[in-house]
Amino acid sequence: MEWTNDRSIGLSIVFVYVFAVLLLAADIAAPFLLSWSNRLIPSDPSHGTFALITLYSASVFAWICLVLLRMLLRNLRASEVFTAENIRLLRGISWCCAAVALVFLISMLYFIPYFVVAAAAAFMMLIVRIVKNIFQQAADMKSDLDLTI
Repeated sequence: MEWTNDRSIGLSIVFVYVFAVLLLAADIAAPFLLSWSNRLIPSDPSHGTFALITLYSASVFAWICLVLLRMLLRNLRASEVFTAENIRLLRGISWCCAAVALVFLISMLYFIPYFVVAAAAAFMMLIVRIVKNIFQQAADMKSDLDLTI
């Protein structure tokens, strides 16, 4: 079996749907898991409320990110690579990562270990921004080449 570009994009689409199912499961299970963990390690009840606010706030941006990723993969499958639409989608994905980083940075006020998630989201934003800048320059070069023909 030869590994083609189309199969790679198809696998990425499958992973987007897998992550969507996992995110849905996490959204549904979050209150139950928090109440279970509070029974194991008793803490201030307000921490559970703050944790739910944090998780559901970040979840909104994760859902938006998954939708944008699916749209980007649809464009790539249609051989639309260095387009303004893809650059816009990458920009949106990077802003979603930045928003998640901000949510977890603010949440560090009550749970310091959220720094790890905030740092990971900020690093992901950096990677996506660099890829977006690459796409932007490639689109500009493509536009210049189209004008010279």
